[in-house]
Parts: sequence; structure tokens; C-alpha cells
Amino acid sequence: MIHVIATIDLNPGTREAFLAEFRKVVPVVLEEAGCLAYAPTVDAEPAIPGQFLIGADRVTVVEQWESIEALKAHGAAPHMKAYRAAVKDCVRGMELRVLSPAGDDQPAL
Repeated sequence: MIHVIATIDLNPGTREAFLAEFRKVVPVVLEEAGCLAYAPTVDAEPAIPGQFLIGADRVTVVEQWESIEALKAHGAAPHMKAYRAAVKDCVRGMELRVLSPAGDDQPAL
């Protein structure tokens, strides 16, 4: 299993438009082979001490996939190409982290 954390930097004031498009693709992605979890997240309010706020112009997508091959297939899927075209005017950039569990002794989430 792998975990993906994608932090998406948005053009100012476009978060709601971005999320509207993102929410359209979520059910389709969740049906993909190997997808275990796929959800957009924003800052939790109220903030707690020590919390790093990502801000109003960022969305963090939290994903779980059975394998890197499933993630690669996801990236090449036609619905993801259409989604990227739909949000291109909202997105300034993205940081992608692909992670694996720290060890065999770690329980699956």
C-alpha cells in the first residue's frame, strides 16, 4: 500500500471552483482498481496550537492506493485528464508526496 499527499497551490480566490470540479471526479476515482481512499482536505477550524495552516489558496488531497502501479494508472486515466483540463485555470502548482508505510510492524490504515 502507498499513501499520497498532494498539496495543490491555487490561484487566489479559486478554491471553491476547484473543489466543485474535484468533487465531480471523486466518485469515479474511488471506483478505480486499487484506490482505497481519495479525498480533498482544507484547514480544520478552529486551529489548535502547533497546527501549520495551509491557507485559503491550498487544498491537500489525501490518497491511499494498493500499489504504485494503481497510482500510475490513475494519473493516466481519461477522467483525470479531463479533470486537469477543467481545473487548469485554478491551479498554480502542486507538491506530490508518495509514501509507503514505515515498516512491516505498522498496521494498515
